[in-house]
Amino acid sequence: MQIESNSAVAIDYTLTDDQGTVIDSSQGGEPLWYLHGFDNIIPGLERELSGKSVGDRLQVSVAPADGYGERKEELQQEVSRDKFGDADDLQEGMQFQAQTDAGPMVFTIVGVSDEVVTVDGNHPLAGVPLNFDVTVKDIREATADEISHGHIHGPGGHHH
Repeated sequence: MQIESNSAVAIDYTLTDDQGTVIDSSQGGEPLWYLHGFDNIIPGLERELSGKSVGDRLQVSVAPADGYGERKEELQQEVSRDKFGDADDLQEGMQFQAQTDAGPMVFTIVGVSDEVVTVDGNHPLAGVPLNFDVTVKDIREATADEISHGHIHGPGGHHH
């Protein structure tokens, strides 16, 4: 069986940046299951996995545009500390969700001073070229429920 739209796919992977730093990996754990053709993984990797079979191993370099997008500097801004109310223990790396004109967004705190909190609405991997070492571990037809919900159910997937 080959990977195509509506396939439930399990992959082992290691993700590194261009300096070889490991960003994420399934090594030592369970494979990552995803529903192919439903934007469950970044577009550049999903495109490269199309047509592959169990046992195939590939190395894929994904440009930011096909990963988490390019960085948008306008998504980093300084906010008056008093907008955070009583929160005394604000630290770099903390994340929160805020309502914006574009809908809810996740922001990461990237700087804290007595007067200002600098927040960034970019995904942490925006602007970063991504390098995947991937092995296809399993492929099966997705169930009708998985297809209608847009994600994998059961082991390795979502539980309702």
